[in-house]
Amino acid sequence: MSQNTHSRGGGDRLRINFNEDYEVSHWTRKFGISREVLKNAIDEVGDRAHDIDEYLQEQESSGHSHSS
Repeated sequence: MSQNTHSRGGGDRLRINFNEDYEVSHWTRKFGISREVLKNAIDEVGDRAHDIDEYLQEQESSGHSHSS
């Protein structure tokens, strides 16, 4: 069975696959960050979108810029 990259279900949509360009593009736009910042966030807290969102908010509130 082939993978449909446009229809993701269940827990998959809660995770960010950094190896998929369409996902990187989606999440960098959604969070307003660069590809490098997204990669650093994944390295720090893992690939769960919720955890990355919280991490980015913490970085912003502590004065660390994550803009692209």
